Formats: sequence, C-alpha cells, structure tokens
Amino acid sequence: MNTPTSVVARASTGRRKSRVLALQVLYEVDGARHEPVRALESRLGEGPVTAAAEEYARKLIDGVLENRPEIDEIISRYAPAWPLDQMAMMDRNILRVAIFEIRMGGETPPKVAVNEAVELGKIFGADSSPKFVNGVLGSVLGAAGPDGDP
Repeated sequence: MNTPTSVVARASTGRRKSRVLALQVLYEVDGARHEPVRALESRLGEGPVTAAAEEYARKLIDGVLENRPEIDEIISRYAPAWPLDQMAMMDRNILRVAIFEIRMGGETPPKVAVNEAVELGKIFGADSSPKFVNGVLGSVLGAAGPDGDP
C-alpha cells in the first residue's frame, strides 16, 4: 500500500511531487477544514522536496482555492450526474487541480494535465477514478478546443 510520504518520495518528476502535495493538502482542507498553510507545512515536514516543487505546489493550492467556485462550476457542468457533495472527495480534488492547470494555470499543456490527473486517480482514487477523471477532463477539453483554451 502506498503511504502519502512514500508516494511523494517516489514521484517521478518535480511537477508530479507538486501535484501530489497539492492534492494531499486540498484533500485535507476539503475534508477536515484544516488551514492550507498549516497542512502544506505539515506535508513538507514529511520528506525532502525541492524548492521548485514546493513553489509549484503552493501555486496549485492557492490557484485552486482562489478559483474554487469557478472550478466547481466547471466540474458540475461536465459531471452533471455527480453533484460535488456526492462525488468522492479525492476525485473532486484531482479534478480541481487539473482544471486549474488546464484553464487557469497557463504553464501545463492540457493533455499533460489530463494524463497527470489520471495517474493521480490511479494512485489515490478508487478503481473507477481514472476512468471518471479522464471522462470529465476529456469533456472539459472537448468544450475548450484542442489547446484547452476556453
């Protein structure tokens, strides 16, 4: 079984580590209502993370939290059968990170954001998570155009 620390330590890229950290913090904020800064500091204390990975994790966390109403509206539009409060918390937060990267982040190619989200679904989600995440994000991309622009 993957523990949160082992997943961060084994993440293949700095950006993947950033996404894992951001996902863990957002999950904690969403589920336990912990303060994002304290949650991130706690995660950073679990093992070594490069300055670049930490910086990108902070960008993802801040970006998702600042844009959450718009991101959640996008999720609701493209996953109408799954109200946000009934969606698995992990899936919801994976989608939030990916949609932020696709629509607002401006640094990650949309297809990379989708692939990374599917991988996070495989690591942290239920058996159905990768397919669900891919389906929702595929719809978001299809509506946005080939480059992911709205």
